[in-house]
Amino acid sequence: MTNPFSSVRWKVLLAFFLIIGLSFLIMAGMLTNMLGRYLFEQRIRADRAGLEKWAVQAAPFLYAADTQTLTQTLAQAGDELSGRVLLLDGDGKVQLDSFREAHGRRLEYPEVVSILLSGQTADYGVHSLKTGRQARSESMLGFGAGDEWVSYCTAGIIHSSRVVGVLLLVSSVGEMMQNLYALQDSLVLIFVVVAIVAILAGMIFSGVLTRPIVALTGVIRQMSKGDFAARVPEKGSGELKHLASAFNSMSEKLQTLDQSRNEFVSNASHELKTPLATMKILIESLIYQPEMETQLRTEFLTDINAEINRLSAIVSDLLTLVQADAHTMRLDREKLSLAAIAKETAHRLEPIAAQRGQTISLSLEDSGDMYADKSKLRQVVYNLLDNAVKYTQDGGKISLGVARGGRDIILTVADNGPGIRAESLPHVFDRFYRVDKARSRESGGTGLGLSIVRQIVTLHGGSIRAESEEGKGATFIVELPLHRG
Repeated sequence: MTNPFSSVRWKVLLAFFLIIGLSFLIMAGMLTNMLGRYLFEQRIRADRAGLEKWAVQAAPFLYAADTQTLTQTLAQAGDELSGRVLLLDGDGKVQLDSFREAHGRRLEYPEVVSILLSGQTADYGVHSLKTGRQARSESMLGFGAGDEWVSYCTAGIIHSSRVVGVLLLVSSVGEMMQNLYALQDSLVLIFVVVAIVAILAGMIFSGVLTRPIVALTGVIRQMSKGDFAARVPEKGSGELKHLASAFNSMSEKLQTLDQSRNEFVSNASHELKTPLATMKILIESLIYQPEMETQLRTEFLTDINAEINRLSAIVSDLLTLVQADAHTMRLDREKLSLAAIAKETAHRLEPIAAQRGQTISLSLEDSGDMYADKSKLRQVVYNLLDNAVKYTQDGGKISLGVARGGRDIILTVADNGPGIRAESLPHVFDRFYRVDKARSRESGGTGLGLSIVRQIVTLHGGSIRAESEEGKGATFIVELPLHRG
């Protein structure tokens, strides 16, 4: 069973969600951190400046042991700084408390110790009364049960360049922490909303992105079942449209190839069946008529031999075309003269043409040497010239020419025969296509000669075309590159 979450759509959705979610969390964390740092820096700056001012004012009264004035000073400082102010001596013992609760208590807070031991002028720290460095029992320095976060700001009382006491400011930062918590809660809520929106947007986006892929998959399944006519809708733009267009182009080629294959199999079967049927009849006649006259028997055997030759020619041509289709046909290139090949081939076919009163005229220019497969070019010339001899009436004229045309060599085979009908002209290179089917079979043609010629010419990097006007003969023109394949 296929896992739906392994699909491209869910992968795109997950990636979309992770990118947006992580980006939001990083931005939210940075925003909270920056805002918290800013608020604390502002608070520290204000508390230190205010407490250091009061430490300077308290220094002479502490030296003079003016307790009454010091008490008034601490009360004023607490009101101004909105906190609890304690005066500690050099041993860290509370001498005065604006709340009048911690008198005589020794406080060993880090902020106090740093002043007394290191001689710093000021220090600052924030503690959680529940989970901070100070024990729960120390929460008495807070402002109530609800004050979970407390700041400790200390300033040294200096006399004669010596720390003689410490002024401690204890104030609640619970409101500021609550504001930060509220900000975090708001960001979490925003994250949830953003996550939901991201999921919905991702589902829509992934659906739009994967819809062409789903359609493509469906068409591929149809094609796997033999429906090569199926096509993918070419919608939208960009890569997906190009993909659909390329796939449809491939589908059209596959459909054409499938049709060609079916036609090829059907035509090949028909072509092979005809001589086999003929031979079967002839052989059965020989079997069931043992008293057949010698002359008639010889004629039957001659006909059987002709059909065998025809079968052999068909099979040979089929193998040639199969090699071309499978791209296994190789060219054995060598330096040669097309004019010499044309002259040799014309000489071979002249006796056949002469029997029918036909003349073969040659126009062979010195076109230069070319690099090609000699045996295959000989087959090209032979097939074209043989067709001209077969389909030209008795006493007809055939011309064979070789000439230079720029960087190409042009081979021309023309006749003054019956010509080719306009509707048949585009199909003369199709496999098993015959302009005159009855006459082709009588002459021993397989209907594959011109198709083989086109394959060989194409393999050499050339081109071939046919020109004809019914009743005025036909001309086949082959253009082959001189030095390239």
